[in-house]
Amino acid sequence: MIWDALIACYLFLAGMGAGAFALGAIAGWGKDPALTMKKVGFIVGPVAVAVGTLLLVVDAHAGLQNPLRFFYLITNLNSVMAWGVIILSVFLVVAVIDLALLLVKKETPKWLDGIGVALALCVAAYTGVLLGDAGAAFPLWNMAVLPVLFVVSAASTGIAVVALATHLLAPAEVGRVALLKRAGLVLPLVEGALVIVLLAVTAGAPGSAAAAGQASVAALVSGPYAVAFWLGFVVVGLALPFALELVRARKGAAAPERSVGADVAHDGSGKTLALVGDAGVLVGGFMLRYLVVMAALPVAFM
Repeated sequence: MIWDALIACYLFLAGMGAGAFALGAIAGWGKDPALTMKKVGFIVGPVAVAVGTLLLVVDAHAGLQNPLRFFYLITNLNSVMAWGVIILSVFLVVAVIDLALLLVKKETPKWLDGIGVALALCVAAYTGVLLGDAGAAFPLWNMAVLPVLFVVSAASTGIAVVALATHLLAPAEVGRVALLKRAGLVLPLVEGALVIVLLAVTAGAPGSAAAAGQASVAALVSGPYAVAFWLGFVVVGLALPFALELVRARKGAAAPERSVGADVAHDGSGKTLALVGDAGVLVGGFMLRYLVVMAALPVAFM
């Protein structure tokens, strides 16, 4: 295995940070902006991506031994890693500028937010491209599916971490962002469907990649990573958040029929459901990346 759990942490933090920043920007665009949510997204975004990037540097064994290695890397624009360094660096610059403006002036220009969202999308996609670039040797790291899957997962985890913090700091703001009302029901379904596609494509890999592809899928669904896959990812990361969001949606639809006392009880239970669901999404987001990294088996070239 060329990568381990450390790179999985980078993939998780970078994706979550990108999703958090994007949600923060979107939260500030409505007629009734959710300023606490925006601030949370703008803080979590660059911090998570910066920490994840540091882990990537450590994993590459550059560190203090050869710190200029990543600066020289950008001179080779044919390298996926070079573009990754550029994308991560530019995103961090834009995100920090946006955060500084928000803290000082209490507002940010929409055009700068828009650039940040576009860069966040690139960061999230790059986390999948980084693995997909080695897809010829590791069938599970399919370049056609993995970047899309990681973008969807980045959206889920970014929304989850920002929503979790907002529920604790300013719960009234959560209802202001229309995106959140559907994301909890739609994103788990899309993510689950993409995982099924990834497993199907990997298991059906042709030629010399067939054995490695089938073994990688078997390791996930019935082998050494089966418990982590079914319990940690499928149950905790997808099914539980979806079920809890469905319960919250049904309770919300019945709101006009409740009494004042019932409203108070519902607010408390709804917040608890939301916090548990958001925590489950974060667990599932990390497990997805950990499993994709650890269960990938290389092609045995003869």
